[in-house]
Amino acid sequence: MTDDLGLNAGSLDIKSVGPIAFGPPGILFVADNANASIFAIEVDDSGDASQEHSVKVDKLDTLIASHLGCPRSEVFIRGMAVSPSSQQTYLSVMRGSGDEGSSAILRIGVAGTISELSLDNVRFSKETISDAADSSDERKEVRLLRGEREGEDVYFGQNKYRVVYDKYRTITVTDMSFVDGTLLVAGASNEEFSSTFRRLEFPFKGSSKNNSLEIYHVSHGKYETASPIRNFRLYNQKKNVVASYTCTPVVNFSVDDFTSDGHVKGKTVAELGSGNTPLGMVSYLHDGEEYILVSNSHYPLMKIACKDINSQDELTEPKEPLGVKRENLPHEGVLQMDNLNGSEVIMLQEDSSGNFNLRSYSTATL
Repeated sequence: MTDDLGLNAGSLDIKSVGPIAFGPPGILFVADNANASIFAIEVDDSGDASQEHSVKVDKLDTLIASHLGCPRSEVFIRGMAVSPSSQQTYLSVMRGSGDEGSSAILRIGVAGTISELSLDNVRFSKETISDAADSSDERKEVRLLRGEREGEDVYFGQNKYRVVYDKYRTITVTDMSFVDGTLLVAGASNEEFSSTFRRLEFPFKGSSKNNSLEIYHVSHGKYETASPIRNFRLYNQKKNVVASYTCTPVVNFSVDDFTSDGHVKGKTVAELGSGNTPLGMVSYLHDGEEYILVSNSHYPLMKIACKDINSQDELTEPKEPLGVKRENLPHEGVLQMDNLNGSEVIMLQEDSSGNFNLRSYSTATL
């Protein structure tokens, strides 16, 4: 199945797991920002993708803590991806933080069972990101949080926020998606215009094609090139990329703009609210229409019709109106999302008690 994908057997030394994404059948991409690398890992992921499942797992973080042998407060979920082959949910998890943290890739079965993907004696390949910021680079990006599991309290004016200051090395990869033989990678680089969109051919060839990005940030009232995309999805038959940024512009890019290296300007189509970081994004179809969901640290889950993104005029001034219309949904505490199957979206949610719960929702109800 994967003999022609350039994989070799060995053990993985993943220092700090980050975003994850599925690619060709049997391949899971895992970002390791501490090592400025992306791994393509062969996974044994057989199942019946034709069966539709609903998922309901309560206190998932407590179950994970028990599996890893650590307190619940030391469980940090950095990425989530649903296998299109088995509908199992894969999580990239840090046990603890900083130099003492350790990485794990966990599988959550449709019935809530937890198993760990072994990183020993597996078939994999590795791509090193050559333009990643050095670990000594002191530039930082603010990430606003939900809950109090990490970060610190900071006041901006009269408002208190829970924030983390991410060094640029740690946001080398912020999101990934595999499309038509290419791994699309958003994140930061060591360049002056540090917001970067990378395109890596797979099987890996030891190189990537990169674009620096520029967007108009409505709440800041200026064009910016430093802050990276936090989440993105393709839509409109893979002709467009919609991306969300901290504080919280939503930006439309044409895929045609990413056909060569160089600088790309995006079209800002919405401002979801300042003092806020996007946490997850997913696209889905319902009744022939395509929609985007965006979860946020400080605002409700938002639903946007893709047809409205395409017709929205570009925002270039720091004032009302704030762009494409959106609908607030009642799903609370959404941390991450992915498509479970053709008719459901799965969400990792934090409840009022700080528990992480895994839930799937029919697209007909969204």
